[in-house]
Amino acid sequence: MTNGLTVRRSDAATQPQSPGRMLIAAEFQPLAEVPPEAEWFAHIDNLNTRRAYRADSKEFMGFVGIATPVQLRLVTRAHVLAWRTDLERRELAGSTLRRKLSALSSLFEYLCERNALATNPVAGVKRPKVESYEGKTPALSDAQARQLLKQPNGDSLKSLRDRALLSVLLYHGLRREEVSSLTVSAIHPRRGVPHLRIHGKGGRIRNISLHPGSHGLLTDYLEASGHASDKAGPLFRPIRNNRTGELNRALSADGIYKVVCSYCAVLGIPSGVHVMRATAATNALEHAADIAKVQEWLGHSDISTTRIYDKRKSRPEDSPTFKVSY
Repeated sequence: MTNGLTVRRSDAATQPQSPGRMLIAAEFQPLAEVPPEAEWFAHIDNLNTRRAYRADSKEFMGFVGIATPVQLRLVTRAHVLAWRTDLERRELAGSTLRRKLSALSSLFEYLCERNALATNPVAGVKRPKVESYEGKTPALSDAQARQLLKQPNGDSLKSLRDRALLSVLLYHGLRREEVSSLTVSAIHPRRGVPHLRIHGKGGRIRNISLHPGSHGLLTDYLEASGHASDKAGPLFRPIRNNRTGELNRALSADGIYKVVCSYCAVLGIPSGVHVMRATAATNALEHAADIAKVQEWLGHSDISTTRIYDKRKSRPEDSPTFKVSY
């Protein structure tokens, strides 16, 4: 008799063997007691989203006076409406209010899926309308993008790396976490055309065509760096590490952000990796790229997110102002 289950020796001998090590009782019990609230946090892959959602849910708990996660099961629609009213009173931006309600709804939806709750108290709660489908992140002009690509000059390893890095960002619209996670083997052929294998949000993998210019810059960088044969190793690496001296690791997402900002600062142009992403998306759409293809290219789950980069209807040169003639 083991944990209330009886197994005969003859039956046990015929049972299929597990391919891996099974959890012992001491390991199983703590996992079985993990509350759904903690599981919800663990299922949010993006660190920035996890940080924001955690803060939003903590804020709500503080507002309604919840001390422990288990008390979330006592929340009603009235509590959510009261919180929304308080957020509106604080005159928060519509996008911030939508995010906070989305975070709360995501949590309660997960609790419902795990049978911890019967209904989601946030479902149906009115959220602010999207003021505009145009994103707030600025996109660089073509001239600014060309200037930026020329910024890392010289033949040093840092210049070769940074030219390749900026090119990958401006020609492929990747998130900084996606660039940081690139390995050497991410560069691979598909039907004879070089591609990049991207590990995006939610564990989704997409393969996008590698721009010929970027391919050449990456080849130059890898030849100079000496890690072209390390297929499983990180593609972009630190040039030096004053703290540990370790260089066989990926350039972090923050490190990539600092590289981009340093060159943008020299030119006095908007900085940030998301500016590079907005620039790539905007440029592709303005040059007649199909928006559905751009959605797939950027790794967006919803095309409405892609539309924020579509500035074709707001180009100054297309304004009726310039059609007026007296």
